[in-house]
Amino acid sequence: MPIDRVRRKLVNGFACTAVSAAVLPCCLGRAALAAAGSLEFKVEKVADGVFAFRGVDELMSAANQGAISNLGVVVGTDAVAVIDSGGSLIEANAFIAAIGKVSAKPVRYLINTHMHPDHIFGNAAFREIGATIVGHHNLPRALEARGAFYLQSFREQIGEALMKGIEIIPPTRLVDDRLQLDLGGRVLELRAWKAAHTDNDLTVFDGATGTLFAGDLVFVGSLPTLDGSLLGWLRQMDALAAIGAARVVPGHGPVPADWPQALTAERRYFEVLAHDIRKAIADGRPLSEAVKTAGRSERGNWRLFDDYNERNATAAFAELEWE
Repeated sequence: MPIDRVRRKLVNGFACTAVSAAVLPCCLGRAALAAAGSLEFKVEKVADGVFAFRGVDELMSAANQGAISNLGVVVGTDAVAVIDSGGSLIEANAFIAAIGKVSAKPVRYLINTHMHPDHIFGNAAFREIGATIVGHHNLPRALEARGAFYLQSFREQIGEALMKGIEIIPPTRLVDDRLQLDLGGRVLELRAWKAAHTDNDLTVFDGATGTLFAGDLVFVGSLPTLDGSLLGWLRQMDALAAIGAARVVPGHGPVPADWPQALTAERRYFEVLAHDIRKAIADGRPLSEAVKTAGRSERGNWRLFDDYNERNATAAFAELEWE
């Protein structure tokens, strides 16, 4: 099967919901209100003027309210930049309230690190407060292709109440290669990457503190998910590791994490997966058999391995059989 068809069958989206009943839209039903009130939303300081929310390392569920991805805040002397908006308007509104507690400056930019729902479903809340949405030059096309599917599939997964008001909102400022955003006394370096986790991955580097927001190019503890290119991800590992950061906020995992050590396990997993898939192809094994064994030696090293490894192996097989 052509790789694009395989990728379209993969659902590497996640959803985050949250949080404080005090900031919930009045139109939400009682179930959503009660659920959201059970999870506290707060951002933690990770460096001077840099804050992050850590999502849980679990599959989305009613118990964890779907709050599974990491979100970021950088404060300059003039304005604030936010990295990713969360997986619902409930979470986004709670995020905005939390930002207000650490800075009264306006949120000038919302930076989407890539297309997956846990990173972009809260965009409408930031549009409403006047933030300019920034993203990879491929992001608008990706959202156009996947947006309707995301809205339908996550409505089924997290329920109508939590999906109320969510829109697929693309960025209006695009990053072709690199872009600087000046927050006043603090300049963020944005970098667009070639296909890896997705084909629209963007990183954000705060040179003032040496903090890298890597989005889902970096997973720590939870199994990386492949929705772009295995070979592309591996080829770009050295360039990613060469970023002179003091710490990283990964898309999923501890906040912050050591850099570049945070890449070590991820690189090893993908190298093992590629080796196993190549051997299966050379041995003439069909995809249905190969995906059940590829990467299995890594099982004990990752949370959510059983949930995502076969999906990763399917995408890897589709890519590597045409090497």
